[in-house]
Amino acid sequence: MIEVKDYDSPVRPTWCPGCGDFGILNALKRALVKAKLAPHQVVICTGIGCGSKLPDYMTVNGFTSLHGRPIPIAQGIHLANHALKTIVVAGDGDTYGIGGNHLAHCMRRNADVTIIVQNNRIYGLTKGQYSPTSPQGFPSKTSPAPVGAIDRPVNPVAMGLAAGATFIARSWPGDLPHLIDMMVAAIRHRGTALLDVLQPCVTFNRNYAYEYYRPRVYKLEEESYDPADRAAAWEKAHPVGDRIPIGLIYQVKDQPTYEDQVPALAIDPLVRQGLRTWTEADYTDLETEFL
Repeated sequence: MIEVKDYDSPVRPTWCPGCGDFGILNALKRALVKAKLAPHQVVICTGIGCGSKLPDYMTVNGFTSLHGRPIPIAQGIHLANHALKTIVVAGDGDTYGIGGNHLAHCMRRNADVTIIVQNNRIYGLTKGQYSPTSPQGFPSKTSPAPVGAIDRPVNPVAMGLAAGATFIARSWPGDLPHLIDMMVAAIRHRGTALLDVLQPCVTFNRNYAYEYYRPRVYKLEEESYDPADRAAAWEKAHPVGDRIPIGLIYQVKDQPTYEDQVPALAIDPLVRQGLRTWTEADYTDLETEFL
């Protein structure tokens, strides 16, 4: 029987006290147990950032990539062994900024990868520069007042819908049971699952900490909302006022994944397939094919 303690690590987190990443770490452990996945069945790919240290604080397979590159690495790992549950856990800079191209194409392909974004609207590891999701006018070390950030922020939900995502959800660490449920739903989805987590950074982005989100978030599951309705999801991507919807925003089921359409993977995961023995006739046929 799989238990949360199976995912525990002797390495203690170095995050700031009160950081939202603690909630994400705790929720992910519990979500994996709820999804009945053992540590050896999971691989977590990360980039560069505070939250990208997460696999160090778990007993799990982990791969730390370059900044902005965890998504293509995760796709490569999953193609090599699609029996592994492949999860990306990275910040808004990794996924919506330098890695935005990889995110869009992963969703377009519907690769069977779960992407959990620690969206704190700031670059925390490098001490407080504005990020792709910082609001226009946001004052930071790289966007001083009174003008603040002049860029318009990335809209993750709208980006996912435009790219053809088959699963988009949002949650936050201030409601751990809800976050666990959304993680389980994302993990169980066949295809690219984007889970945008509103992660409070209590040190470098206090304007968007727990006190900001708590009165503004509301759960879609408590309304008469249909996550299969793409037009409704588009409306939720552009909320009116300062209310922020959380929950399952959009899901399309029974869509073929990228891996479903690769003939070589239908036999068995590549890591379990033996190397082919080539004969002289095979080389002659290959030569003929390209001449």
